[in-house]
Formats: sequence, structure tokens, C-alpha cells
Amino acid sequence: MRKARNHPGPRSSSSRWSGRSAIKTAQAVLTIIRDRPRLDRFRRCRPAPDPTQRGWSNFRPHRLASGLNPNGSRAQETFQMQIARSVFREDHEMFRATVRRFIERECVPRQEEWDDAGRVDREVWLKAGQEGLLGVILPEEYGGGGGDFGHAVVMAEEMARANISGPGFQVHSDIIAPYIARVGNEEQKRKWLPRACSGELILSIAMTEPGTGSDLKSIRTTAVRDGDDYVINGSKTFISNGLNSDIVIVVCKTDANAGAKGMSLIVVEADRAGFRRGRKLKKVGQHAADTAELFFDNVRVPVSNRLGEEGMGFKYLMGELPQERFSIAVSAAARLEAALDHTLAYVKERKAFGHTVWDFQNTKFKLADIKAQAVAVRLMVDHYLAEHMKRGLTLQESAIAKLFATETLGKALDEMVQLHGGYGYMMEYPIARSFVDMRVSRIYGGTSEVMRDLISRQL
Repeated sequence: MRKARNHPGPRSSSSRWSGRSAIKTAQAVLTIIRDRPRLDRFRRCRPAPDPTQRGWSNFRPHRLASGLNPNGSRAQETFQMQIARSVFREDHEMFRATVRRFIERECVPRQEEWDDAGRVDREVWLKAGQEGLLGVILPEEYGGGGGDFGHAVVMAEEMARANISGPGFQVHSDIIAPYIARVGNEEQKRKWLPRACSGELILSIAMTEPGTGSDLKSIRTTAVRDGDDYVINGSKTFISNGLNSDIVIVVCKTDANAGAKGMSLIVVEADRAGFRRGRKLKKVGQHAADTAELFFDNVRVPVSNRLGEEGMGFKYLMGELPQERFSIAVSAAARLEAALDHTLAYVKERKAFGHTVWDFQNTKFKLADIKAQAVAVRLMVDHYLAEHMKRGLTLQESAIAKLFATETLGKALDEMVQLHGGYGYMMEYPIARSFVDMRVSRIYGGTSEVMRDLISRQL
């Protein structure tokens, strides 16, 4: 178990900044300006140069296959918002630089390898933990970064803009770990959270079952009390991090006759007798993200593995779902901006009938519409982010954000694939990857139909 870290001491110029120290140091700098040595270290995390200012005169379309600018750097910063994003503080932007360097070094070169393998290796999890990029919103006393949700959003945005799919960092850190942090007792927090933040322990949560979909109240996995143990039986499907996970938070019925009031959250370690992983599910997109079936056959776990009170599971789920759904909206907004960047670069270089594709009025009008939609999504997401960091979003607000962001993204991606012509159907092009990877955003975390139902209840 790692001890909570205080503000880092002086480092050599060759040392790499961890995300955790970046958060803490940046916050300290804002209040202790007179500390010059700290400011010197602070400057090392300055944001990367804006790629819009160089390199495009030598642009070649094949560079877009990996999301690269003509000079080989990532095309992440070309979206010209023409609005100021005031939601982030300086420490958030410091953290962004750290995250971006990690993604460039550890994720971009390995995306194709992960796609072929159908999963992400554990090494990158451990490296993310070493850099302080896991559990950034968790308390420092449990190995976390002590940051706020803004730091989690920075991580999600940078992964989305780099077109990275596979590492389930966001699910692990921002969706699953908070259940343990907010509902777990002190012993559970100290047992599981430090190793989750170091990357030694990968988390998953098992909600969905075959035949139930978004209807959580209809789950049939049971946990029957037997002395000081629960005996769990049932099956789950579409479980993110299902193959790599070391512990699974299982949503199950501890009282089969009590409906939603009979649901509980119980942690199952992967080495428990009777626990079995099924096949890796073959998805349309996100090929590197391991998604699996899980089976529980008389799995015996101690009562001490239950999170919170018995019968309160549904309430706990409803408390965390707004953040989960809003996280999907955050990624959708960043993906939309990145896809627009790639498409603009492509159509301004691609020739057809003696002109660039950009020269046709249809192209300009289509992309003008998408630009307007992207700005609308960005303004909405940033507004809700500011509100969430102050008070937390309601179920309806998170549903609005997810519905609008993901539906807008889906329609825009279809238009942008069309503008790429045949190359838009080639997986080596970023637009094709986004098209297949993000289709599921209108399904997981609650379908668009469920979001509409939630919104309509308060009309």
C-alpha cells in the first residue's frame, strides 16, 4: 500500500512529472507565488505549442491515418473555439500537459497493437499509476491525486482528442472507484483504493445482464446470505475491463422480492472460487477495450465485501450515474472537435475534379453546420462541468448533456465520413475510428431513449 504523498520535493531536470504532483504543485503555486524553486518546476509543465501555427503547408493526407500533423505531432489543438473556456484553472492546464505527454509516449504508439490483441496490457496501467494519472479525484490519503472532477475531465478530453480507445482509465477512476470512496468503509478504502491508484488493481462494475439492458431493476443475479458470507449466482454481460479486472463490484439482489430496494453492491475478487470470465465480446468498435461476460456460480464472499448498506444498491447507483453519463458527454464533445479538425485538414488537401473538396459549397455548408453544433455542445458541456464541480448534476441535467452531445456527435460523424469518400471507410483514418468507436456512446451509460424518458419526466 502506498503512503499518501505530500508536496514533492525538488526533482532533477531529468525527472518526469507525475499527474498527482502536477495537480498539487500547481495548486500550491497559485497561492505561494514567492516560492521561486517551485515556480521553476512549474514551468516545465507548460502546455505544448499550438500545432495550428506550423506545418500545414507541407500537409499530406496519409498523416491523418494516425491523427498526426504534417510534422508528426498529434492534431489535437486545431479546433478554433472563438470562445474562452473559463471552466479550467491553471492547475488543470498544468495537468493537461502531463496527460498529453503520457498519451503521446505510452498510448499513441501502441494503439494498433492493442487493437490486434483485443485488450490493453497491464504495463500501461502500472505506468499510468506511476505517473499519477489514475484516481486523480480520489483523496490523497488513499493514494489518489486529491484533484477535482475538472482533472478527470482533462484526462477524458485528451484521450478522446488523441483518438485513443482501449485503456479503461476513465471507467476505472471516475466511475467505479468513487463507489468505494463514497460508500465503502475505512477498511475497504485502505484495502482497495491505494492499489487501484497505482494500477496494481484494475476495477470493473457488473450491472448489465443478458435480457435486462438498461432496466437495472430487473436484474436476476442473487446474493443469498449464509452466515458471515454471501453466495452469489448469476451472469453479467457488456462488462468494461471485464478481462483485466482484479475486483468486480457486482450489482445483485440480496432480496429478490423487494424490487429496487432489494439491490446491493458486493465486491468480488477475481480469484474467488466459482467466478469465471466468459468470452471477450467482439464489438463493432473500440476493439482494444476489453468487454466481457462474467459468470458467478456459487461464489462465496464475506459480508465485509458489501459496499454500504444492504438493499441500498439502487440508490447508490442513481447517485453515481449522473457523473458517469456526463463523462460520456465530455468525451463526445472532445471527439467532435477532433473529428472536425481532421476533416477540415483532409478536405482542404484532397483533390476532386480539379479542385479541393473544400472548394465545393456543399462541403463548406456541411462543415459550417458541424462547427456551429460543436460550439453548442462545447458551451453546454462546459456549463454543466462548472455546475457539477460546484454542486453535482441532477439526473435530468446529465441526461440532457449525454443525449445532446452523443446524438450531435453521431450525426456529425456520419456527415464527415461522407466528406472523406472512400477513405472515410478505412480504419487507418481517424474519422473511421471515431465513427465506429463512438457509436456506442448513444447506448452505454443509458440509451438515448432512456435519456429522453428521464428528461420528459420533468417537463
